[in-house]
Amino acid sequence: MEQKNESSFTGFILLGFSDRPQLEQVLFVVLLIFYIFTLLGNTTIIAFSHVDPQLHTAMYFFLSNLSFLDLCYTTSIVPQLLVNLSGSDKSISFGGCVVQLYISLGLGGTDCILLGVMALDRYAAVCKPLHYTVIMHPCLCTLMASASWIIGFADSLIQTVLIFLLPLCGRNELDHFFCEVPPLLKLACVDTAMNESEIFFASVIILFIPVTLIMFSYGGIVRAVLRIKSSAGQRKAFGTCGSHLTVVSLFYGSALYAYLQPSNKDSKDQGKFISLFYTIITPMINPFIYTLRNKEVKGAMRRVLWKDSASR
Repeated sequence: MEQKNESSFTGFILLGFSDRPQLEQVLFVVLLIFYIFTLLGNTTIIAFSHVDPQLHTAMYFFLSNLSFLDLCYTTSIVPQLLVNLSGSDKSISFGGCVVQLYISLGLGGTDCILLGVMALDRYAAVCKPLHYTVIMHPCLCTLMASASWIIGFADSLIQTVLIFLLPLCGRNELDHFFCEVPPLLKLACVDTAMNESEIFFASVIILFIPVTLIMFSYGGIVRAVLRIKSSAGQRKAFGTCGSHLTVVSLFYGSALYAYLQPSNKDSKDQGKFISLFYTIITPMINPFIYTLRNKEVKGAMRRVLWKDSASR
């Protein structure tokens, strides 16, 4: 019998948490609140980074890029998820699934690379403080940020094409709350070993090169900090890197756990909750991580808010 890809006409059913209807009601309220905080927090970071002249540095240029990326990443997933949680219609069109996979993979890959670039920025700030402004020139910062976006979406294009070239044989139920690579591969009715190898190779480039940059950067930072004699100087140096390292740990830890866990029923449910963590919760808490102990951002908030209140 000739195989046909009926899902190109009927779309997909996102099963999500449909086996737990009571949980869906709770998740809808919680995720809606988280999404609002994500929008407010990341928009605030972007606004203050552009409005306050004292934040016109390489660090805050990359941070505003990361905040914009988190905004887009969450928005590519949460609105569709909220619609699915609020009613019985859990479908997504074939084209919608393609777009969601392409955008989420592209933004996720860009996030990985950008975190590696930010580690290099912190290395230059701590290890080469006298030459920092020369090394992290605005043109170089723009080039590195642009390269992160281009590489992330180029990798996403390759993976998306490889996924949707597979014959799906009319099966259209995705055991997840958004279109992601592992559940889509399970719908294929052919051997996906070659596709998995190609996707694994692309993922290695996107994941492990930034991880190598991060390890190299923080290795140099630790050596430089240990040479500082004063404890106050050490705390200040570690303070400039602590927020970034926390974000890196949360993002990479949850993403790697989600992709490397074994395939069984229990791990599927765990995988969905871990995916919720790195697609929704992490983008929400990133602005708080970067601002709670950051005196420069707090100062920018006070200056901008005081200026607004004084102008009235």
